[in-house]
Amino acid sequence: MTYAFKGLEGLCRLLILAAFLILSGSVLLQVFARTFLTTAPVWTEELTRFCLIYIGALGAGLALRSGDMVNVDLLCESLPGRGPWILRLVSALLTAVFGIALLSAAWNYTAIGIRQTAPSLGWRMDFIHASILILFVTLTLWALMRVFEMLTGRHDGRPIPTSEDV
Repeated sequence: MTYAFKGLEGLCRLLILAAFLILSGSVLLQVFARTFLTTAPVWTEELTRFCLIYIGALGAGLALRSGDMVNVDLLCESLPGRGPWILRLVSALLTAVFGIALLSAAWNYTAIGIRQTAPSLGWRMDFIHASILILFVTLTLWALMRVFEMLTGRHDGRPIPTSEDV
């Protein structure tokens, strides 16, 4: 199971990189066109917005995994005994429960986009609305992974530092 999550993590990171590169290219094109040309393409603003949405959706689960989400460590870690561990477990469980509860609504939201198109790009909006579905799926998976690791004793639920943090 760990290999599957490492693969998911790698895929999310790769897709975030792709979205960021597309976003950067779109912004550079917009700046260049506004500076040196008589008109700038209007679709660059929409593409930039879509890239930002996907970066957030793909990054939420990774942020939960690495501990980059907002934490209330001051309260949590000041509790005695197993209190901090229990709070981290309950927090991960609640995140998973809310993620699962919102999956149906995210699916419906995505399905609505089939009948809509983006104004300047002309893309079907279900591809854009799918970002919300991706957000809840990845967030739920990472929360369940944290719960599993905590219950099996593989991890204490504290944020996992990345190589840059060490």
